[in-house]
Amino acid sequence: MKIFSKINKSDSAIPISARRDVKRRNIMQLLLGIAIILAVNALGSVKFARFDLTSEKRYTLTEGTRSMLRQLDDLVFFRVYLEGNFPAGFKRLRNQTREMLDEFRAYSGNLQYAFVNPLEAPDRDGLMDMLVQKGLQPTQLQVREDDATSQQIIFPGALVSYRGKEVPLKLLQDQVGKPAEDVLNNSGQALEYQLANTIRQLTATSRQKVAFLEGHGELENRYIADLANSLSDFYQVERLPLQNNLAELLEFKTLIAAKPQIAFTEEEKFLLDQYIMQGGSMLWLVDPVFATMDSLVPPSFESIGMAWPLNLEDLFFRYGVRLNTDLLMDLRAAPIPVTTGMVGDRPQISLLPWYFFPLLDPVGDHKIVKNLNLVRSEFISSLDTVSAGGIEKTILLQTSPYTRVVPTPARVALELLQQQPDEQEYQAGPRSVAVLLEGSFQSVFRNRLKPEVTLPEGMTLREESLPTAMIVAADGDLVRNQFGQGGQPLPLGYDRYSGETFANLDFIMNAVNYLADDSGILEARVKEVRLRMLDRTRINRDKIRIQLTNLLLPVLLLAMFGTLRFIWRKRRYAGKTL
Repeated sequence: MKIFSKINKSDSAIPISARRDVKRRNIMQLLLGIAIILAVNALGSVKFARFDLTSEKRYTLTEGTRSMLRQLDDLVFFRVYLEGNFPAGFKRLRNQTREMLDEFRAYSGNLQYAFVNPLEAPDRDGLMDMLVQKGLQPTQLQVREDDATSQQIIFPGALVSYRGKEVPLKLLQDQVGKPAEDVLNNSGQALEYQLANTIRQLTATSRQKVAFLEGHGELENRYIADLANSLSDFYQVERLPLQNNLAELLEFKTLIAAKPQIAFTEEEKFLLDQYIMQGGSMLWLVDPVFATMDSLVPPSFESIGMAWPLNLEDLFFRYGVRLNTDLLMDLRAAPIPVTTGMVGDRPQISLLPWYFFPLLDPVGDHKIVKNLNLVRSEFISSLDTVSAGGIEKTILLQTSPYTRVVPTPARVALELLQQQPDEQEYQAGPRSVAVLLEGSFQSVFRNRLKPEVTLPEGMTLREESLPTAMIVAADGDLVRNQFGQGGQPLPLGYDRYSGETFANLDFIMNAVNYLADDSGILEARVKEVRLRMLDRTRINRDKIRIQLTNLLLPVLLLAMFGTLRFIWRKRRYAGKTL
């Protein structure tokens, strides 16, 4: 009774006006909070904003991607088959894919997705066959976690549909010789570019025109079938003979010279020069030295690689590059099948590295080559950059450090496969084989007698180009696809002998996209998502301590905070009346 009487007495001591002030203040605070919430929501419905607090801005889309997403006028649907009980690395790739699609969807209501586990489908075998037929290849990967090894067949890809069209999207990159964690991390870095490029492929209405030059012994259609088919998804692709018609040349955004073997005339050089002066871009794939496997005929199975003049030396030199008349041999090389013995009456076939087929390294972090796999070459030569005012030069591809430079005339003989290579002869270091040139080029015909070529009406002769770019590679076979049984063209970069897929197609597609496309989507290739790996050795050594720390420390800290807060409140309010 004494307690109750004390409380009642203390309550009566508080003035009624003070109680009303407290109540009024509480109500005002509530109304103010509601008003702030409503204002923030109203502002959010009018102005769109997202905040990326990651150090590498992994969730910030490039302006080219955002612009493309805002222009979507119909539903783009991603059916992603990266779902299931995966090892940790693939779970991370799955989560990154979902997060990136969520970012895309934040900028466009016309994008939807679904994740599907093909192993749980009612007709699992039929679904897998369908995915393979549509271009999604299964992957079987062993991932070691602690003391266990997991192995599973997965389909790391998606089918993307738009207005009745459907294309496959490969989420896991092919990268020869790299650890699984690096492959998964690089695949995660490339997600924005891969997703945006697929959407662009499906939704493009107007296409730039790209042409393969012909008339100089360039590669026939069957040798560039896969590349031409891949380019046709994004561009209007044609073959174009060089004629006295500069206006026709200027209709094309980019010209591709794919392994010319007949020298260019001065008139043709003038046309190409003025095409570049007017802002046209070019991809040069040129063999400075003539050497082919077809020339290795019995009984000697050898030939001589000779310099192959194309009357382009002065043009390249003025633009800032010199193609050297040599052949490069590399201890890191693609294999070829060779008969190494007989088993009864049947030949024994072995795959041996053919040092004249170097596997090329992408150089640096340029968007054309960032995170690319090795590129396969055949009888490639070196190149050097030379002084050219106003031209920025970026090396794109080079050989390994274990390179040998063979000057012409260069002996090419299969007997080299039977000999153990002398590593002392392969110490020339990395040699550049492909370069990007950008800027305002000086005309090769500046201060020279010009050929009699008719210029289009209203067009003046230029001796300095508009800002443009070109890529020069010292191997025409970078774009040549192999053939399977029945003579069907194989995917560019696929080696039918080793079964490996190299990055030839990705490199050429990136090169053409960079030269011809102004959408800005290629900017997404330079984004870097750092993989912050845990110290596996330390985890295994201190596993129990780490687990106890993570489980018990938060509980102890919370209990200490609660105790201290209780003591503080007790001391502060002790003896005070309510």
